[in-house]
Amino acid sequence: MKVTLINTSDAGGGAPAACMRLLKALELQQVDAMMQVQEKKTAEPLVESIANDFWSRLKTNFNFYYERLPFIWFKAKDKSVRFAFSAADTGTDITNQPDILSADVLHLHWTNSGFLSIKNLKQLFLTGKPVVWTLHDMWAFTGGCHYSGECDHYKHECGNCWMLRKPHGEDLSYRGFFRKKYMLKAAKNVVFVTCSHWLADVARTSTLLKGFRIETIPNPIDTEIFSPKDNDATRAKLNIGKNSKVILFGAANIMDRRKGINYLVEALSILKNNYAGEVEIVIFGKNKEFNTGTLPFKVHEVGIVTSQTELAALYSLADVFVSPALEDNLPNTVMEALACATPVVAFNTGGIPDMVDHFNNGYLAEYKSADDFATGIRFVLNAGKTGKLAANARKKVLDNFSNEKVAQQYMAVYQSILK
Repeated sequence: MKVTLINTSDAGGGAPAACMRLLKALELQQVDAMMQVQEKKTAEPLVESIANDFWSRLKTNFNFYYERLPFIWFKAKDKSVRFAFSAADTGTDITNQPDILSADVLHLHWTNSGFLSIKNLKQLFLTGKPVVWTLHDMWAFTGGCHYSGECDHYKHECGNCWMLRKPHGEDLSYRGFFRKKYMLKAAKNVVFVTCSHWLADVARTSTLLKGFRIETIPNPIDTEIFSPKDNDATRAKLNIGKNSKVILFGAANIMDRRKGINYLVEALSILKNNYAGEVEIVIFGKNKEFNTGTLPFKVHEVGIVTSQTELAALYSLADVFVSPALEDNLPNTVMEALACATPVVAFNTGGIPDMVDHFNNGYLAEYKSADDFATGIRFVLNAGKTGKLAANARKKVLDNFSNEKVAQQYMAVYQSILK
């Protein structure tokens, strides 16, 4: 059995990281797996790119900007949603790529940013090959948004999209919805997989996926890389006080509207007035706009971290990892922190409850309650890093999210769809 994974990129957080982890997990289970991407950014030999010469690279770059710029300039309501909606009206036909032709199963992941258009996805369905489509967000069953917020138009049909500058009944989201409807008519042998139970429940309420088989399989994680580390060197490198408790926060883009940074700021201000111990904050990820001076504790910014080893050291350093996300599927950062035996405080939303067990390996705060979020941070800091919370955090990952367990679940899906 040969499986070809299809994802826009092989580098970065979110879906690329999850897809690369699955590729390695399948390899460990001796599955013949390859990964097809738009543009290869790593040296991984199991990854093949459609951009392997000057002209193909020029085309992929053109597709990326042609996909993004018209939406940003003319369609987006404001800059907060510039990357929250993908029309997928441009891309590349990959049906003649060697790894597509030779595959027994095509495994779709995140394919936006000018990689595959809706038309290109339909072309893959028309090959007749069995398809597994892992959903890393809501895009597959909406008119174009990756997360719908409070909008539920996907339950019926999209239109009047709140992300658009001029929403109306037959706007860009409406047209995208019906393009996907026609695309999915060609999907005769497909299984949709969601990374969280929350996303599975949402997908089952959508019009577009009605009647399709939907399974839930989490993202895998390398529990050897992401494991508890000696944090003395990291603490000394960042010049963190010997007696200070460390609160860690990080995201690919900390100003993403979904990441809830405003709630974290408010929660930390509340904590300042209700916790007597010394506290320092470490922040990683892209930050172009957030003023860390608004936080009431000493802050250490480490920027974008691409090394998994360095990330594991940061998680191990922290006494608590905080995720004030308002919408998220199964965030890698939460799983990575737990794997490093670091308890997590997060809002009770999305797929986070699949990982964080209230009072057991962290704290699930009441949704959008900064006060309860502060209570959760205080609870974890008072519990200490070496107690049951930390041990349970690591155990949760080993029991549910290891490479072997996740790969075996996917192998069962592959075998069932081949039958």
